[in-house]
Amino acid sequence: MTDVMVPALGESVSEATVSTWFKKPGDFVKQDEMLCELETDKVSVEVPAPVSGILTEIIAPEGATVAANARLAIMTEGAAAPAPKAEAAPAPAPAAAPAPAPAAAPAAKDVEDAPAAKKAMAEAGLTRDQVTGTGRDGRVMKEDVARAAATPAPAPAAAPAPVAAIPRGPVAADDAAREERVKMTRLRQTIARRLKDAQNTAAMLTTYNEVDMSGIMELRNTYKDAFEKKHGVKMGFMSFFVKACTHALKEIPEVNAEIDGTDVIYKNYVHMGVAVGTPSGLVVPVLRDADQMGFAQIEKKIAELGLRARDGKLSMAEMQGGSFTISNGGVYGSLMSSPILNPPQSGILGMHKIQDRPVVVNGQIVIRPMMYLALSYDHRIVDGKGAVTFLVRVKEALEDPRRLLMDL
Repeated sequence: MTDVMVPALGESVSEATVSTWFKKPGDFVKQDEMLCELETDKVSVEVPAPVSGILTEIIAPEGATVAANARLAIMTEGAAAPAPKAEAAPAPAPAAAPAPAPAAAPAAKDVEDAPAAKKAMAEAGLTRDQVTGTGRDGRVMKEDVARAAATPAPAPAAAPAPVAAIPRGPVAADDAAREERVKMTRLRQTIARRLKDAQNTAAMLTTYNEVDMSGIMELRNTYKDAFEKKHGVKMGFMSFFVKACTHALKEIPEVNAEIDGTDVIYKNYVHMGVAVGTPSGLVVPVLRDADQMGFAQIEKKIAELGLRARDGKLSMAEMQGGSFTISNGGVYGSLMSSPILNPPQSGILGMHKIQDRPVVVNGQIVIRPMMYLALSYDHRIVDGKGAVTFLVRVKEALEDPRRLLMDL
């Protein structure tokens, strides 16, 4: 017998959820063939078969939460023809094992709560687990509901869930029949928790500016064919923004810093996070030492990480250690937004849609391709002057890309 174990999940990741089993008990599996897929807070992890043989038993079914290095299944090594049929018999065992768990739930609900208490719970937005019954055999009475509603303290203690949820109000039966309830993925729960933590922890503020993109567009149109021919990658806009931000971060280092207790950690490097939308949610792969990269290196790395992100193949290391983030809502048509910080970072730049607008240049009204920029920052560490100066430096570098070449 060979155990199928949870693979290394990465630093700071202690558990995962079994999202999909590709094989069932009794199936013959070749070595390194995919058995199942795990979902962690940040990435999906595929689990290959450690040996060739029969998948004898699945210990962790779909939806189960497993710790690092836990057993997922048992395999019988070897490829004997009769093995699949002989080993298929234990297949009902894992199905039967979880059965007692749901059966135990109704047993705990032998006691019928008072009808008035049920109505009061619905009106107060409370669940049965949030109310302690004092009636016979633990039956919940109306006064128990009133007591629970008037005591806010237990609510946070009873809600250690990854996502801070607001109690849902009563729903009409007709509406409930037309709704679909789907459990949030671990990635979506993590996104929700981290974004809310950023709002609760940081003194977040956003400053705005706009940039004339005609200089970059002209430069790109002039050199894009030669650039692609030499480097094998298309010249996009993101490399200009990465270079402009790394340039500005050198002048305003607090935007590239983070708070640790009562200390400020200044980073003498730039690990640039680039937010990427995927079918599962927003992820932020990191370009390490982006300040040391050239335009071609940046474009290649962004293309590689973007593809891996959309395929769910990013590793933990590729999403850790970012010191500043760029988020491009413009690809979806966003004209203006306020991005939320990616903790513990102190700054995030929001790019937006390029739109032709009338602007005044040298006293004349002209039409130019303009983009709004938004810098959200942690006011605990970044002063308004520093934030505005940072955004102005980014604007200057984008409107005259030659400044980047001359380090101005």
